[in-house]
Amino acid sequence: MSGYRKLSRTADQRKALLRSQVTALLYHGKIRTTESKAKEIRRIAESLIAMAVREKDNFEEVTVTAKVARKDAEGKRVKEVVDGKKVTVYDEQEKTIKKDAPSRLHARREMMKVFYPVKEVPAAGKGRKKNTKQIDMVAKMFDEIAPKYVNRNGGYTRITKIGLRKGDAAMEVLIELV
Repeated sequence: MSGYRKLSRTADQRKALLRSQVTALLYHGKIRTTESKAKEIRRIAESLIAMAVREKDNFEEVTVTAKVARKDAEGKRVKEVVDGKKVTVYDEQEKTIKKDAPSRLHARREMMKVFYPVKEVPAAGKGRKKNTKQIDMVAKMFDEIAPKYVNRNGGYTRITKIGLRKGDAAMEVLIELV
């Protein structure tokens, strides 16, 4: 007996399907799918959420000085002539960054193995490429999803049966974050 459902797919197809559905579940909060797929999605999603909850506060804030190019009113770099060559002018700025502990970095990379890139398109600029923005799902896990489940020991998802699908009579369910 195998340790997972095969879902009538080859290994790479199954992995791609589960990755896309886990990404959709954690981005939207709920998805509609078949019962056997939902049970597999639950296994992956719950382990990712548990990892995010465990490593939520495992970082330190460090102040660093960074060289940043000076820009004019139009957003272009300011250049000055030095020894007959045009050279960009740089200013030093203090920045506060989050420095991950090794275990949090490992958790971040494990999550990046699962998540597909997510692009968000605003309703007003639909169809325009420049209005889209890339969503960092790992940051969303640590900043939004993990704080909700800090005081909860497992059971981060709920599967609700909807009924039979019209085409093939497969049991459809709604899987959602609790």
